[in-house]
Amino acid sequence: MKIAVAVTGLILSTAATVSWADNAVENTQVLMNIAGHDVPVKAGGLYDRFRSNPPLSVIASEAPDVDLSWFKGIKKEKVAIGFESYSPNFYYKNRKITAVFTADLERLKELMPEDIRKQVQPLQVWPGRGAVALTAYAYDYCDNDSYNEISLAIVTNQPGTSSFGPFTLLGQSLSKDFWGYVLKLPVNTELARVRGVVGYNLPKWLTGIELKETESSISFEVTDSETGKLDFVFEGKKLGDLSHKADLVTNSFTNKDLGGKLTYGYAVSRQLSYASSTSADAVGLKLGDGSFSRYIKSLKLGKMMKYEYVPEFQSALYAPKPLAALGAEK
Repeated sequence: MKIAVAVTGLILSTAATVSWADNAVENTQVLMNIAGHDVPVKAGGLYDRFRSNPPLSVIASEAPDVDLSWFKGIKKEKVAIGFESYSPNFYYKNRKITAVFTADLERLKELMPEDIRKQVQPLQVWPGRGAVALTAYAYDYCDNDSYNEISLAIVTNQPGTSSFGPFTLLGQSLSKDFWGYVLKLPVNTELARVRGVVGYNLPKWLTGIELKETESSISFEVTDSETGKLDFVFEGKKLGDLSHKADLVTNSFTNKDLGGKLTYGYAVSRQLSYASSTSADAVGLKLGDGSFSRYIKSLKLGKMMKYEYVPEFQSALYAPKPLAALGAEK
């Protein structure tokens, strides 16, 4: 009996050690220099091995459940964006929720640099009110490993086109070609932050973003980077009656590079599972006292115009180009 107990204890101890070792390997990081920044990267992860250019054969081997047919038709090119990379950056397996709210139009104008406002303007959905899109992303498997992200963007017209308020918004919805100016874009990995700030001219910073799910909802808990405390919670319902017809959507943004020159960038998403709602009950946004919450409060959010639940999508994010080149590349 004592021998049996001893053997059982040895087996359990060995299993626990192996499990701990596997977890330690899984969480091991290496430092990589990116544009002068020492960035911790998952050891043996896609970025550590392939620097944004993994062969699709590797993805097929490591994630056999992912449909890679769309990516096979997209050619990557080596680019210099403050560091050597490849464009577009591939996001193979992801999910997101988006809520579009009305917001104070004058406040939105104040938040856009004057030279950008000469090119694009916040869409006026009705007198005194513009629109902002709040999106939470979970990139579960992509060229730069995995991370979560929160985007807050002003909905604008396309550069070089006239703005006709709600009619422009309707036109963008019908064409599935949206334009915006990104106000805030926190992420929860340093790799995503450095690549986003240096390479894509985006307002990223590092903070905690935790995804939680229940049978009926998906939520993102965002930590205040200044205090380390919970700042706000963005929650969306898991809508039924999902469409599974592959649908391509383009999201473009106008901003400035580190030298102050006007640029634009865009991502094309292949939505594989999605649904939408205009019911205010579909979304919950619980703001706190942190810096991001205070910023959102300053926008004086109003009516929730549309909620999108996208539990499965893929994406290709293209490197930014000079705004003057718009039309030649897209």
